[in-house]
Parts: sequence; structure tokens; C-alpha cells
Amino acid sequence: MMTLITRMCAPRFLLLLAPLALGGCASPGNPDDPFERVNRGVYRFNDTLDKAVVKPVAKGYNAVVPAPGRMLINNFFSNLDDVTVTLNDLLQLKVKQGLADSARVVVNTSIGFFGLVDVATAVGLEKHHEDFGQTLGHWGLRSGPYLVLPVLGPSTLRDSIGLYVDSRGGAMRKVSEVETRNQLYSADLLSTRAALLSREKALDDDMIDRYAFIRDAYLQYRNNLVFDGNVPHDELDDYDEEDNEGGDDVSALPDEQKSSGAAAPPAAEKPAASTDTR
Repeated sequence: MMTLITRMCAPRFLLLLAPLALGGCASPGNPDDPFERVNRGVYRFNDTLDKAVVKPVAKGYNAVVPAPGRMLINNFFSNLDDVTVTLNDLLQLKVKQGLADSARVVVNTSIGFFGLVDVATAVGLEKHHEDFGQTLGHWGLRSGPYLVLPVLGPSTLRDSIGLYVDSRGGAMRKVSEVETRNQLYSADLLSTRAALLSREKALDDDMIDRYAFIRDAYLQYRNNLVFDGNVPHDELDDYDEEDNEGGDDVSALPDEQKSSGAAAPPAAEKPAASTDTR
């Protein structure tokens, strides 16, 4: 499935790493993907689940909910995401950006009717994309091995830790009623998946190795986010060497497609509300 599902991470997420201990033989391929055999198995499971359940429901959602309604819903969840973005801005000492993102939350929550309308972007407060995985990378922690998490999709060891931290401190986690919180998670998943339906054609074309394409796109995209688009030359050289060993060139892949998992290529972040790991 897609990376954006990662907002639904459960507290027991460390259990999702168990398959690596059960069957992971080191792969002679991409050095960033030593558990490729297991990762490919999890990828196939995620892809099957998406095609059987999530994608059909998302198509139904698009058919029933008009485009303006879908935009309002995506704006609402993007506003909740801005709370996490602001916290990670401050953890990375990006004070100016943190002030701007906190202003986004204030403006959209008040004038924008609890985030349903993205007033902040209209007045020049650009949306940013920061998470705890990026924060760890900002302070020098390497990404570690590439992982494909059951249901949650592409990740790395560092991003998995970041995902857990963000899920514990996220705005939706503060909703005390479990049923309501789960409904919010489900709505977030559905609106995100529906927004990706029109963007996955690149993966449906004749691609030699869809798994490798998604992996390399994800790793490049995360690396770009960690360095805010200014990737050091030594990092670029390391990645180019890995590409020469058989990886796919994904440098031209759009941002929206770089952050997906098995079903569509974030992250991410929010497609319809002014969207967007190492």
C-alpha cells in the first residue's frame, strides 16, 4: 500500500519488524535492502490487500463524494498533520519555519473552519513536510536498512522509529474515544488512497521491477527531504553507485509518486491539500 497509510501506525508497531528476524537472508543486490527477500514477500501481501480491499473502496469513495467534499476532508487532515510538522520543525531548530507552520495551524483552524479550508496557503503560508524520521536524519542518524512494513508500506529502520514517535504524539492520538479515533484514522486512509488513484499510472506501465522502482524512489525521496533538497555530494555519489549495481533511475519521478508503497508511489504527506524520506 502507500506510505501515507503510516499515519495509522499502532503502538505495537515493533511487532511488524518480526518477519525480519524469521526469514531475512542478506540480498546480494542493493546494499540498502539487505532483507530484500522478506521485503518482497511483504510487498506482495500489501499489494494484494490493496487491490482486493482498499483500492475498490477508494474508487467507491471518489464516485460518491464530489471533488469539493474530498478537498475539504483532505484539508482537514492536512491541518492535523501541520501540528506534527511544527513539532519537528522545532526539534530541527528550524525556528522560522516552525513559526510559519504554527501560524498555518492557527489560521486554518480558526478562519479555515477547523482546517476544512486551506486559508493559510492562500495567504502565503506554504505547507512543509517534516516528520521525526527526518528529524533523526537531520541530527545525523543514518537511515538503516530498507523495510517494507505489513500494511504500512515502504520505510527504513530510522523512519520506522520516527513513524512510531509521530503516531504517539500526533493530533489524532489525543482523541480519547477509541471508536472516534479509529474512524478518523480510517477516513484519513480512505481520502489519501482515493487521491492517489489518478497518480499511479507510472507504476502500471511496463515496468521491469515494480518493487525495486518503489524502493529506489522512496529512498531518494526521503534522502531529499532530510537534506531539504540540498543533498551533499557524497550522499549523491553513494546513491549513484547503488544505481549502477542495478537500481532504477527515479530522479524524474514526481513528488506525489515518490512517497507511495505497494499500491501507488511520502512520507510522506497530503495530496489534495497542497501536498507532498533518507
